[in-house]
Amino acid sequence: MSQGLESSGEVFVDRRNPAVAATAPVCERRQFANSHENLSAAAQELATAIDEYKVRHRRRFLSYEEMLAVIEALGYHK
Repeated sequence: MSQGLESSGEVFVDRRNPAVAATAPVCERRQFANSHENLSAAAQELATAIDEYKVRHRRRFLSYEEMLAVIEALGYHK
C-alpha cells in the first residue's frame, strides 16, 4: 500500500505526532474569513473576536456557552 504513495511523489505526514505537529505550519480555519468586508462594524468586531477565540483555543466550532463568553467579553449584556 505505501508503495503507491511513494511512487506518486506524495509524502505521508503524521500530524498526530507531537514532534511533527510542532514544526508544521499553522493553518488557521476561520468561519468568517471570507465575509468580513460585507459586515457591519459591530458584526466585524464579533467575527474577529470569534476568530481569535477559535485560534487561541484551537477550536473549529464553538458551543453556545463559548459563543456567549465571547459576546460577554465584548461587553454585551442582557
